[in-house]
Amino acid sequence: MKKRLPSDDDRTKLGRRGFIGGTVAATLAATALAQTRDYSQSGSPVRYPDRDIVVLDPRFGKYKIGNTPIQRLYTGMLWAEGPAWNGVGRYLVWSDIPNNLQHRWLAEDNHVSIFRNPANNSNGNTFDFEGRQLSCEHGTRRVVRYENNGGVTVLADKWQGKSFNAPNDIVVHPDGGIWFTDPGYGSMSNYEGNKGDLLIKEAVYRLDPKTAKLDLVIDELKKPNGLCFSPDYKKLYVVDTGAPGSITMWDVLDGKKLQNARPFASMRLKTKDRELLGGTDGLRADLDGNIWASAGWGGDGFDGVHIFTPEGERIGQIILPETASNICFGGPKRNRLFITASQSLYSVYVNTQGAHIA
Repeated sequence: MKKRLPSDDDRTKLGRRGFIGGTVAATLAATALAQTRDYSQSGSPVRYPDRDIVVLDPRFGKYKIGNTPIQRLYTGMLWAEGPAWNGVGRYLVWSDIPNNLQHRWLAEDNHVSIFRNPANNSNGNTFDFEGRQLSCEHGTRRVVRYENNGGVTVLADKWQGKSFNAPNDIVVHPDGGIWFTDPGYGSMSNYEGNKGDLLIKEAVYRLDPKTAKLDLVIDELKKPNGLCFSPDYKKLYVVDTGAPGSITMWDVLDGKKLQNARPFASMRLKTKDRELLGGTDGLRADLDGNIWASAGWGGDGFDGVHIFTPEGERIGQIILPETASNICFGGPKRNRLFITASQSLYSVYVNTQGAHIA
């Protein structure tokens, strides 16, 4: 019996978590690509070029390195999120939301340790231009900054007197502005935070750290999630996980406001014999303005990372055996892509560089 693909109305009602079941059913009905790769330490070596770095369009060819593999650096989380690279310490930090932890991976010897415990069910992380870590905390519904002296500063926890839903992802602007999303997933159950009512409309905010002024930038998306700037900071891209598979872009006005909303790309993937629609969660830009988007809930041949040109055309994929949640560029040259994917952390070197600090 042929499975029915979920309609747009179905996806809206189900949301990110509920959409999983419908998407999995649709994926199982399709002819899936077999994922036979062994990522364990004792697995077979990868034959170059890595088959799971997929060139869909010749324009992606220059970004694929022919003699480098996708590597699984660590596994064992429940839901890994929010990778961020610290250039001074040469380490990667990321969140395991359900386990209420932040992990740290050291580049010098691949050592992984618990960085913060508890972490208030933190999700998105980044570093500001002074090297301080910023985190979105589901459990406390707030955005915090970890100071160089070890202290913690609460940057924002309310909008117009009401608690945030559950801040999710975060980026910084050269003018010092901190932009973050508040879709509320961490408050919708006790798995990723503390279950409670969503008191305000889901939105994107900008915080001025010098004046502490908080502005609601846009609230037109159903569930604004991952976000990133273009290399010149003149555009902002935001994922709407309330409309799975959609990325919207805006022009950034004076570094503080958004205008001219328009669709950027869809995660709908067409092949010769099937069409898959999964979702995306996290975004990052490279120096050429390409947008690298995590990909998940689409099954084999879909999950991993999709790469789009500045015009929104998909040109490449990095195929993983797990749903990918978020990404960042790191390493001393910012040419290593780190990917948090369900229970694991992956990386792959690419022939470009991340446009921004993590």
